[in-house]
Amino acid sequence: MLKTHATNLATIGSTHAAAVRQVIASVEATDYALTIAKAALGHMLFWLALIAVYPRSRIVQAIFFWNPWIRRFTGLGYVGFALTWVPFLRTKLFAPFKPSLIADAALDTFDETAYFADSVVREKTSGRQQPLREAIPALRGQIVLEGESGIGKTMFLRWLVKRAQRVMVYLPAKKCVGGVLEAIQAKLHGPAQDPAFLRNLIYSGALDICIDGLNEVSADARAKITAFVESYFKGNILMSTQPLEWTPPATAKIYILEPLTENQIETFLLTRKDSLPGDARLAGDAYEQACRHYLTTTLDPQQSPETLAAMRQLLSNPMDLTLVAAMLARGETPDLFRLQQQQYRIVAEDYRQKHLHEFPLRQFAEAVYRMRLQDEDSVPVGEFAEELQCMERHKMAVSRSLDEGGKSRTEWHFRHDKIADFFVVQAFLGPANDKPEKHLGDARFRGVYLQLARLLPLEDARALERRLIDYAADTQDHTVSDTFIQLLRPRRDEDESEGMPN
Repeated sequence: MLKTHATNLATIGSTHAAAVRQVIASVEATDYALTIAKAALGHMLFWLALIAVYPRSRIVQAIFFWNPWIRRFTGLGYVGFALTWVPFLRTKLFAPFKPSLIADAALDTFDETAYFADSVVREKTSGRQQPLREAIPALRGQIVLEGESGIGKTMFLRWLVKRAQRVMVYLPAKKCVGGVLEAIQAKLHGPAQDPAFLRNLIYSGALDICIDGLNEVSADARAKITAFVESYFKGNILMSTQPLEWTPPATAKIYILEPLTENQIETFLLTRKDSLPGDARLAGDAYEQACRHYLTTTLDPQQSPETLAAMRQLLSNPMDLTLVAAMLARGETPDLFRLQQQQYRIVAEDYRQKHLHEFPLRQFAEAVYRMRLQDEDSVPVGEFAEELQCMERHKMAVSRSLDEGGKSRTEWHFRHDKIADFFVVQAFLGPANDKPEKHLGDARFRGVYLQLARLLPLEDARALERRLIDYAADTQDHTVSDTFIQLLRPRRDEDESEGMPN
């Protein structure tokens, strides 16, 4: 009507025609803006609805989010930007991948009641000591957690992952041999797998990263991981390692996980009474009494200072203490110098009774040795399916079912690297064996050398000690030699005391 009125006014030469046309232009502009606003609002509501159903709908994931062309075309450019920089949307984007991101932490087998929460750390630079959970209450910044095998590094990382409120990925260092970014990509799909997208997320601190077991990979792999961490110096990254000679990221704060004190040792053993094995013969007060008697005997001050120090060192390790607790509950007497060997004897006897032949220790040890050389994370099943099932019954191995493209696959892992070390060390034993000489500088075999201090014949152990001392003098790498000497000293002192005349 306004247009008709404006035309009539213009026909008769009225001066009001221009004013009417201005009103028409204003109304049309308002209508146009309202149409655009409605379209934009509808587009936003459409994508918000897609985001709401995204975690549960594979069709939506595949068509609208994992297809970059459709996402860019229908997202009009701003959707991809929002997915990258809006924290809520980033969390939504990673929601379908959360099980994959933390799968290696095996949280389904993580017993939080078995985690000893009173461990103490020392900051390497300042020397300040504080409870671990206070030093690292959450993953912020870049941190290296260093400690001996079995002292609780992996348990703490799993505890941290279980309680995490933010998006987090847990990576065994062995899966980072080809690169950390590539290891994360292997757990993702679609836009979340895009390298540029991932770099932005990591740099901005939107994706927290745990890398466990740097000592279990080669020096080249550690160098790759270090370079990655230094490149993303604003990212939240926590790494764990045993003591080793390396150059940690300059951007990381280093904490040393301290051994348990005598009071903590007793507390640890007593608190295991709620998680004893099913075949335990002692429980409650009887178990507590057995623990106190064992500690009184083992830490008898009448022993030589060297032997007493060695006993304290062995008992200060939560992994070893867990085995001690299980053996005491079964009415056995733990041999601190051969705990894994005692555990293996139980497995071997069960295997012999069930399969009517001996456990193929030598063949299995060689397979595990090759696995270590190749930086593989899972135990090769192949011909050892029956052996692994027996080990699983006795808490030496654990199986994990994986879904790969709709196909189920079972993966086997040792429950701890100390158990893996026990089998690898079998491949290092025997006459004319060149393996102890070949791997002197390889951090992946540090735990194996420490077990050799207890398992080799004394003269062979002394010869290896001299070789390690020479290597340390040449390279300034004392991460194996110093501990090897401490572990061998009680054996040497005992041998010398037995050789003295009465």
